[in-house]
Amino acid sequence: MNRQPAVFLDRDGTVIEERHYLHRPEDVRLLPGAAVALQRLSRAGFLLFLVTNQSGVGRGFFTLQDVTRVHERLAQLLSPYQVRFADIYVAPEAPDQPSPGRKPSPDFLLQARQQYDLDLTGSYMIGDKLADLECGWNAGVRASILVLTGYGAQTAERLPSPARGRLAVVEDLAAAADWILRDRADRAGLSAPSARAL
Repeated sequence: MNRQPAVFLDRDGTVIEERHYLHRPEDVRLLPGAAVALQRLSRAGFLLFLVTNQSGVGRGFFTLQDVTRVHERLAQLLSPYQVRFADIYVAPEAPDQPSPGRKPSPDFLLQARQQYDLDLTGSYMIGDKLADLECGWNAGVRASILVLTGYGAQTAERLPSPARGRLAVVEDLAAAADWILRDRADRAGLSAPSARAL
């Protein structure tokens, strides 16, 4: 039986609007086109996972319960599109605290591979920060995809050259979904995705 592919997604600046230390459910706003992009990926057979660093918990700014409420609100917003995350992984530690899962650590992706029998070599990581891209590369995904929403435009200015792994740079989550679906269709090498690929 073939293992299932997945798409791992950063949260803030990738799926929802970037808000400084977001912790109130009423402040959750989906980025334009994000819900439909996730719907397309889900219908194409990808399991969806949210992987988020939430250092505000470790810094004492808000609680894990606040994070849960934010994710409950996100689930409500995605429900009309029949989109759900197979799992949500949260690293609550501050940067100076020991953390097995804080990106760029690949631990959450490796954990998901074991728990859900995933094919990481056919999976993708999407985010707006270098730590997101490195998380995917460290886990051995097929490609890490930088969206230019959130902090993505700033991240694009300081990307490593050469990149440590396969990289695409796209405008937003909708464009990332386009890239992934095209890449999967073109694995035979007959054509290349139209987004910037390194």
